[in-house]
Amino acid sequence: MPIIKSAIKRAKQTIKRRARNVGIKHDIKEATKAFMAKPSAKTLSAAQSEIDTAVKKGLIKKNTAARRKVNLSKFAKESKVVLAGAPKKVVAKAEPKVTAEPAVAKKTVAKKPAAKPAAVKKAPTKTAVKKPVAKKATK
Repeated sequence: MPIIKSAIKRAKQTIKRRARNVGIKHDIKEATKAFMAKPSAKTLSAAQSEIDTAVKKGLIKKNTAARRKVNLSKFAKESKVVLAGAPKKVVAKAEPKVTAEPAVAKKTVAKKPAAKPAAVKKAPTKTAVKKPVAKKATK
């Protein structure tokens, strides 16, 4: 048992944090198991929400959360879960509206080139001249 006052406080904080973290991890596992038992859009959303909460609190890393969410999505696709926000297929295309008013062209203003500092001068560049390659004599 710690004797120093700050070490005692640190031990108490560690116990509280561990209890909180274990609870959040338990919620993730519970939500994931519920989704695996009954795959639906609602349970998928709940499981992904629990994973996002854990990332926000710093309990799991972002890539770990992404991997777990992708695995849940794959399982949902295999189970043929219909997501609530999924786009529906449109059979007939709507015709674009035709307006009688002509479009008004906006005036474009040319931008002035940025002024170069006077202190910076470029050195003149020379073009490189290639020397002809000497052919080897064949015997």
